[in-house]
Amino acid sequence: MNAIGGKKFSDEIIARITQLLAADPAISRRRLSLQVCEWLDWRNRVGRLQEMSCRKALLELHRRGVIRLPPLRKRYAFREAVRDAVPPPLANVECSLKELGELQIVRVTSNVLSKLWRGMLDAHHYLKSGPLCGAQLRYLVRSEHVGWIGGLSYSACARRVECRDAWIGWVDRERARNHPLVVNNSRFLIPPTVRVKCLASRILARCQLRVAEDWEAVYGYRPVLLETYVERGRFAGTCYRAANWLHVGATAGRGRDGGGASVKDVYLMPLATDWQRILCRGDDGQVHMRAVAAAPTPKEWVEAELGGADLGDRRLTARLLQMAGMFYAKPTANVPQACGTMMAAKAAYRFLDNESVEWRSILRPHYEATEERLRGHRMAIVAQDTTTLNYSSHPHTEGLGQIGSASESVRGLMVHDTMAFTPRGTPLGLLDVQCWARGDVGTRHDRHRKPIEQKESWKWIESYRAVSMVQRRCGRCTLVVVADREADIHEVFAEYATADRGAQLLIRAERSRNRKVIDADDNCDYLWTLLEAQSVIGTREILLPPSEKSAARQASLKVRTMPITLRAPRRKTSLPSVRVWAVLAQETDPPTGVEGLEWMLLTTVKVDDKEDAFERLQWYARRWGIEVYHRILKSGCRVETRQLENVHRLSNCLAIDMVVAWRIQYLTVMGEETPDVPCTVYFTDSEWKALTTFLDRTKTPPANPPSLNEAVRLLGKLGGHMGRNGDGAPGSEVLWRGTARLSDIENAYTLYS
Repeated sequence: MNAIGGKKFSDEIIARITQLLAADPAISRRRLSLQVCEWLDWRNRVGRLQEMSCRKALLELHRRGVIRLPPLRKRYAFREAVRDAVPPPLANVECSLKELGELQIVRVTSNVLSKLWRGMLDAHHYLKSGPLCGAQLRYLVRSEHVGWIGGLSYSACARRVECRDAWIGWVDRERARNHPLVVNNSRFLIPPTVRVKCLASRILARCQLRVAEDWEAVYGYRPVLLETYVERGRFAGTCYRAANWLHVGATAGRGRDGGGASVKDVYLMPLATDWQRILCRGDDGQVHMRAVAAAPTPKEWVEAELGGADLGDRRLTARLLQMAGMFYAKPTANVPQACGTMMAAKAAYRFLDNESVEWRSILRPHYEATEERLRGHRMAIVAQDTTTLNYSSHPHTEGLGQIGSASESVRGLMVHDTMAFTPRGTPLGLLDVQCWARGDVGTRHDRHRKPIEQKESWKWIESYRAVSMVQRRCGRCTLVVVADREADIHEVFAEYATADRGAQLLIRAERSRNRKVIDADDNCDYLWTLLEAQSVIGTREILLPPSEKSAARQASLKVRTMPITLRAPRRKTSLPSVRVWAVLAQETDPPTGVEGLEWMLLTTVKVDDKEDAFERLQWYARRWGIEVYHRILKSGCRVETRQLENVHRLSNCLAIDMVVAWRIQYLTVMGEETPDVPCTVYFTDSEWKALTTFLDRTKTPPANPPSLNEAVRLLGKLGGHMGRNGDGAPGSEVLWRGTARLSDIENAYTLYS
């Protein structure tokens, strides 16, 4: 039995082919393939015989020595095109998308165009022009002003890809029946001589509008889903994300023959609203889908967050994943303790010291994973904040800067990070991180004379721009950038006013600035004076979390609101005025000896009534999540105790710690938000069994895994949480302590079970 191209060639079929060849040695390969198609009833979805697929299968049988085909008697145009193909003349261009003029997507339908397409791909694409699998369409891209600037192809999809099939919900029978309805974007090239921002995503968007129609015109049926595979370590897949393709996972890296192959990220683009029902419909007309796959296991989450890191060498990426897993298992440990062995510790130090490893490259796939999570939400709060990392206890570390006043001589690093949260407070991940060592800060007078681009205040604008880029790619999810009083600078609001489809803003105003603003009636007055003259629209209760200076308490706030126009400061008259809504919340009866809470919030999101105003207050309250994150980073992952000799090592290690800290915070919140899901969404079998048997003092684990909420509470108990009625859910601190203990308990359980 030989299986080729999805068809099984039985011994009987092989014998019939052999007899036919013996009876008619001069038979053409076309006639032979048509006859075999009749025997096998090998037809496409519209009933046409699959002649070319059969031709390829017969050629493979010939190569294996199973049959002996007659020699070719005819030369085909496509073979001549391969021999004569030359790359078309390409312009060396670097310009804007608009300067290219009209883009034309030209389907390759002639020998002349085929030569151009093959020449371009053979000259510039790492996979060359072919061969392409099965049914296929090819396109060239031409600019009105420049000429030929790219090429694409679409061909038959991969037969089996686990993450794709799970995402579709395919069972084997429906996959075998409906896989022709999935088409693979098998080649995409913009030559290196063409450097135009946003060109790739524009071409992809244009092509996906017509490929279904062209495919139906040529092959008689209409595809409903596009797929493509992006090789990790070679490409980042940015253009596919920008064109709204969906990242659904990665290949296993085994290859068709089961041997080693590069890992590829899998992207999909639906072409019809009911694509899933069409792909999962069986012969009986019913839809048959597999059960929804379980969420990633702890080891898989490391792959999902960091597996796409482009470090120039797959071995470095593998080392990164290994280190992230070890750091997560023992978040409070130093590098040698987390690694477990001296050999692993030396390998970790070599990784951190490697010049090819850069902290931004480590974090980039986590940013992309965060963006994917955002696509599942209609709205997200994006908090910006700055924290300092104090390394004064390690005075010999090279490259540190001043983080306190000049008299304090405190040395360390500055970190400004931006994290996305759901409206309920679930941390979705980081979208931007800036890390630097301060140089000479100069006098206050010197700082005032510098342009904003040379000040530390530029961090707010740089981060806002990064979030706005995500906003443009995730148009269905509204992003609201939330920041404290330090971000109350007019340049930030001016950036919003001039941005194209930028993120929204919600910033707490600084009272000491108390700028002059203009109300709806063109009256000019100071911000606080105008707001305090407004009538109270309602009272809102806010729970204030505990801080170093005070315990948690409930605050009752009087709320006022009105639309205003922020005028540019006198020294910055070139900046535009910006229309915003102001919400003033003031505590009515603060406890004795406690300063009353006062928030003046400036937002670009419209406020029509008290419900809107209360919602804006709740959004701002979620900003505390990033302060909790910083506490986990410092106290849980103990980043300030890292002794790594220089800033290059420190920043690389910090990037890993930041992702680990996010994961710990995510687990803390999800344990409360989704308490009833099984704990296997986060814990491996050995982890939850080790956890339950250790705390229950038994050798036999329960028959079924506990819920996520129960497992989180058990983990908290392992970290010291008492679990009494009034104690509430375990917090981040006890969870990271419990995680560190669980790692050793799991090792013992695995060893002795």
